[in-house]
Amino acid sequence: MAIPLQLSIFRSSPPSSSSQPLQRLTPAAAVAINNAQTRERLKLKDLFREARERCVRDPMDGVEFTLDEFHRALDDRDFGIEVGCKVKGTVLTTNSDGAFVDISGKSSAFLPLEESCIYKIKHVSEAGIYPGLQQEFVVIGENVVDDSVILSLRLIQCDFAWERCQQLQAEDVIIKSKVVGENKGGILVVVEGLHGFVPFSEIPKKSTTEELLDKELPLRFIEVDKKQSQLVLSNRKTMTNTQVQIEIGSVVIGTVHSLRPYGALIDVGGLIGLLHISQISHAKISDIATVLHPGDTLKVMVLSHDEERKRLSLSTKKLEPTPGDMIRDPKLVFEKADETAESFKRKIVWIEEVACTELPKAPPELD
Repeated sequence: MAIPLQLSIFRSSPPSSSSQPLQRLTPAAAVAINNAQTRERLKLKDLFREARERCVRDPMDGVEFTLDEFHRALDDRDFGIEVGCKVKGTVLTTNSDGAFVDISGKSSAFLPLEESCIYKIKHVSEAGIYPGLQQEFVVIGENVVDDSVILSLRLIQCDFAWERCQQLQAEDVIIKSKVVGENKGGILVVVEGLHGFVPFSEIPKKSTTEELLDKELPLRFIEVDKKQSQLVLSNRKTMTNTQVQIEIGSVVIGTVHSLRPYGALIDVGGLIGLLHISQISHAKISDIATVLHPGDTLKVMVLSHDEERKRLSLSTKKLEPTPGDMIRDPKLVFEKADETAESFKRKIVWIEEVACTELPKAPPELD
């Protein structure tokens, strides 16, 4: 009878104006919602508790490989990364000290500035190294402080440079190299980024080290030995072979050695010839420095060659397709040098033939 009494009282009580209708939120509905949320929370709580217990009891439960297998996989990933081996990597970032490289290992890698190029540079960007570049490197060491790998590009470039020098020696090629210094027995040059040695015995005695410094010399290889790091060259051997090829009327390639008020001294395979100011162009030249500069490479015609006195007279004037081309367009002169020289030779031959066929008659005998 208690329940009906409560219901009768509840029904007889007039609802207040602020109360919501009973059908919109009943106590039974509220209990149902609360029970659903509670069950979900309890379910999640049980899951987290079970997961925690598994981690404490057996952290490798459910994992397809053991911790030892994981470490072995890392070791296999780094297999072969030792000093002297080559690895492929991708440049991540660069700075004034070098570049950081990803070599897909558990250790990071660093390329120092001095190991980024065979030539001396101030920033790795000068060697074409930038983020995203994929390149092969050589492992040269390990930084014990942070366990990073030290890489080198210079060693790979050195290998290519030695191979190139061996090829040039086999082909007996004459190269040009800049003089960068001297030592007790000769001068030092740079060939393909490598330091080469030219003994004083292989240099003309008339040339001093001071005169040769920072100048380019024609050189021929004497010895290329990578294992002994010996790169020996000769300037004298290039002079001998070049002089044999020099003929009157031939076109040779030379380098402007220096300028004088009366003309330019041209280095033709180690032999210094004179390009007189009057033989530069048909056009009048008041200042030779406006036409030629030390170090310029040009084609010249041999006018005369005195082997005993070692004098060589040269001309670019004879190579001009039209008068004044050395002033207006020297590139055109050099492009057509051989063609112009052949035309000049044919004219000389024709003149000689005419001179031989039209000899003057002998004067009559006097009584």
